Amino acid sequence: MRGRRPKPTRIKALTGNPGKRPLNPHEPRPEPALPECPPQLSPVARQEWLRLTGELSKLNLVTHLDRGALATYCAAYALWAEAMEQIQKYGTMVKSPTGYPIQSPYLSIANRQAEMMMRIASEFGFTPASRSRISAPPPDQLPLLELASDEYGEEKVEEEDGG
Repeated sequence: MRGRRPKPTRIKALTGNPGKRPLNPHEPRPEPALPECPPQLSPVARQEWLRLTGELSKLNLVTHLDRGALATYCAAYALWAEAMEQIQKYGTMVKSPTGYPIQSPYLSIANRQAEMMMRIASEFGFTPASRSRISAPPPDQLPLLELASDEYGEEKVEEEDGG
């Protein structure tokens, strides 16, 4: 498949559908739930897991299906943090075994982990740009999008006025 990745139906309904393409009424909509922290995560990754799942659960943006992606983000964060500590300790340039200055190997580790974190972060709405494309209702309001069946058994999209 080429081109842009498709937006989830809920995001299209919340942000508008300028292309007027039909919305997918059969898209899976998992229940918001707090996944269990994988035991393989390091202590630093576990701290990040707790911080993120707390924030995501307040917004009902995390499900059991998100466990792997979130664990990957947290593991990348822990490796990035460790690499950054080493860079602060030894600097960006170190001496090679032969005595010549070379770029610290921790710099490439930090850069790789930061790239991975940014890719995953945009999926979860962790970045300002990705958040600007999402419009979440206030917690006390009903969902803006409900799928209902019409008299012919076909699903249609209904928007609620929220009041």
